Amino acid sequence: MLNNSPTFREVQKFRQFWITSLVLIPAVMTLYGAYQQLVLGHPFGSNPASDTTMSFLTIIFGFLFPVFIFSMKLVTEVRGDGVYVRFFPFHLSFKKFGYTDIASYKAVHYSALRDYGGWGIRYGKNGKAYNISGNDGVMLEFTNGKHLLIGSQKVHELLMALDQSARTA
Repeated sequence: MLNNSPTFREVQKFRQFWITSLVLIPAVMTLYGAYQQLVLGHPFGSNPASDTTMSFLTIIFGFLFPVFIFSMKLVTEVRGDGVYVRFFPFHLSFKKFGYTDIASYKAVHYSALRDYGGWGIRYGKNGKAYNISGNDGVMLEFTNGKHLLIGSQKVHELLMALDQSARTA
């Protein structure tokens, strides 16, 4: 029986400055507006929303959206029976890609915007991608001809783990 403990594990999160700014600026503005209107009783803006609408916006943009974005993480593991990928909160459990289904793999340098239209779980001309930051990763080619890009900040270590685990599988 195969040892199924990970020989490689990488956890990546959205921590780019521009993403943090895009999330926190509206959150802070919403929280400030809610404080002004709901706590101090001063209508916020020249055409203020109702208190109910302001409460709703505060819950969504002040709390839920930032928690959602900052809880996102891409977890990649190499185990004895395959490559496991989990993009939380979209995947509640790991997606397994068994070695018997992987025809080849290689390090790639890519542009998330140009090649896949952005970050996250994406589809592009080269197949499916799981990426969260950077422009390096490992491209898996499957026996059915499909491709999967897994973005990584540790491409060399990921390739070494794949070489070791795929050889013993």
